[in-house]
Amino acid sequence: MDGELKILAPDILVTQGNEAEQAVLPLIEKKKQIDRFASESVLHGRRIFWLHTWHPSNYGKFYKQKEKWDFYAEKIHSFISNLQTTQDSNTKEKFKMTTKKLININDFHREAKEKLPQMFYDYYASGAHDELTLSDNSAAYSRIRLRYRVMVDVSDRDMSVEILGQRCSMPILVAPTAFHGLASPQAEIATVRAASEAQTLMILSTLSNTALEDVKKEAEVPLFFQLYVYRDRSATAELVKRAEQAGYKAIVVTVDAPILGTRERDVRNDFRLPEGLTIKNMTAAQLEKMSEDTGSGLGNYFASSIDPSLSWKDIEWLKGITELPVLVKGVVHPEDARIALKSGASGIVVSNHGGRQLDTSPATIDALPDIAEAVDGGGAVLVDGGVRRGTDVFKALALGADAVLVGRPILWGLAADGQNGARQVLEILRAEFDKAMMLCGFRSAAEIREKGKQILF
Repeated sequence: MDGELKILAPDILVTQGNEAEQAVLPLIEKKKQIDRFASESVLHGRRIFWLHTWHPSNYGKFYKQKEKWDFYAEKIHSFISNLQTTQDSNTKEKFKMTTKKLININDFHREAKEKLPQMFYDYYASGAHDELTLSDNSAAYSRIRLRYRVMVDVSDRDMSVEILGQRCSMPILVAPTAFHGLASPQAEIATVRAASEAQTLMILSTLSNTALEDVKKEAEVPLFFQLYVYRDRSATAELVKRAEQAGYKAIVVTVDAPILGTRERDVRNDFRLPEGLTIKNMTAAQLEKMSEDTGSGLGNYFASSIDPSLSWKDIEWLKGITELPVLVKGVVHPEDARIALKSGASGIVVSNHGGRQLDTSPATIDALPDIAEAVDGGGAVLVDGGVRRGTDVFKALALGADAVLVGRPILWGLAADGQNGARQVLEILRAEFDKAMMLCGFRSAAEIREKGKQILF
């Protein structure tokens, strides 16, 4: 069939299991390499079939054949997309092609919740204890109102920003989040490709399922590397060295996690990574400790690896082992921001770890103004947590941020539609931010930072 996908039996493709497999077998040479193509997604109107490797819980089985399965999955996905253009109403009914139109971040969240296994969804979505800070991160944005200006020429606009010398097309950056492989078989590769398409900066997590060097090879945009400081300083220094040699542009050191916050959903689920999915930037000893945990799989990792004695002297130590600028992530108090800058930091990430560490800590947008005032132009100011609309981006810039970081929305995009879903999430936020600028009477991100606070109440 010359590698082309053709409709062989549409009425069979909507069934599950072996019948669906038999319909597709002629397109692929080796039957033994296929588990199945049909999935429960058929019944929910999302996709006709997909490769078994797309089920993260079974990722390990096909991990070594990932590139081959990704190739087949891409061709099959293209095949299904072509079916969506058919004019045959009977065929559409058989294929259940009533596809959902995802137009905002909440839509992507709902789609991801339906598609992800409960344990994986809970890991991404959960916060510490009663999750009060988790919910307040978003709610705090809704308490801020925009008293817009009118009769302003907004025909020409510039959303671009510069973060520590790195140019980005918009002030919406990709936050460091762990374990993208739970959402997409391409893991952080899908994410960095999406960021590259959007021409915006990405911060890679230490807890990534893809080696930092492999992510950098796919990047067409600047990358920063998020770092946890280990008890073993030599292991920490080696990670920093790897990031610097690979071409990362900054180190973002997380300082709000001397111990892991209690995420009760993870404890109930006995969360751990599925077989075959590993943390590529960890040592073998660290992986062994993590696998031994009987609660949440991250508990032993933090208890045995992350240094609870971390202090401001360690920022000075980091500055001494790298030429890269260092940002301090996890700050909600202005005095800590001042000390960070005095210790040599080049910027601050206003963050409460997505509400996953200390519950009842302040929403980040509420903490932002005092920190921006404390920094007073002496370094970059980024903020994460709760950004779900373009108006949120506007408010953050008006209150002193140079840019926002989005974490969970990217994960929802990956779970919904891989690289394309993550790209859509970024483009939705870009379009919403652009519209907010126009409707508020502003023409650039720089102007919002300079004058935007005047229209907030």
